[in-house]
Amino acid sequence: MELNRDFAKVSVGELVSENYVFASVLHYFGISFYQYSTDSLEKVCKKHKVNPMQLIAHLESWAQQKDPSNEELYLNPIELLVAYLKKKHYYFVRQELPFLSNMISGIQAEPGFESLMQDLKIMFPLFVEDFIHHIHEEESRLFKRIELLQDIEDGHFHIQDALVILEKDPVQQLADHHEIHDDEMEGIRKLTKDYYLEENAPLTMKVLYHELQNFERELSIHSKIEDELLFPKAVQLEKEALRKIRKQIQTN
Repeated sequence: MELNRDFAKVSVGELVSENYVFASVLHYFGISFYQYSTDSLEKVCKKHKVNPMQLIAHLESWAQQKDPSNEELYLNPIELLVAYLKKKHYYFVRQELPFLSNMISGIQAEPGFESLMQDLKIMFPLFVEDFIHHIHEEESRLFKRIELLQDIEDGHFHIQDALVILEKDPVQQLADHHEIHDDEMEGIRKLTKDYYLEENAPLTMKVLYHELQNFERELSIHSKIEDELLFPKAVQLEKEALRKIRKQIQTN
């Protein structure tokens, strides 16, 4: 988004239509774009005591952010991969889900979208609840399991205790369970007909569909990283730890 001297005079609705990401940036500063679509950015920022240039700086910062490639992640040790995934979990729970929830609960349904918005208001909170449960389960079971495997590798457990840990809840079992959650947004995708909208659809719906689709894309990438990078690394770590422990038992 280019800056000019009249930037602050442009309406919030116009700015968001030029770049949907701006809606998310406004939300970060506590501003719901759909409440001020006809107001100038200057007026809205004054009301919320926000410097317009802060918003732009934040938008530019987000535009410059780049996630590491799968190749880069693969080359990192497993603890850095886990740290990256935890950071993404935090971003989903603290930024993406509240933003989507805010829009779904706050947008006034335009003619023709009343039924869909009513369904989303019922469905999305259930999705959020299930998704957060899935994240907590993943962090408390899989990530904790990886920490235990590293502690065993570092010799922090007695041999017999390590063997008991290694033979309980193997990583492959967790991987099989994880596959069940690979398409968590299927219901929302069906409800929105694969996020299809007519060209003349309201801006609020365009932003909502764009953000829902973007969130699903993020989840798909996240899941792929777990399935193709994290689990294979964890399985290999577990096999190596088990091999070492059994070898120690045989030599004692």
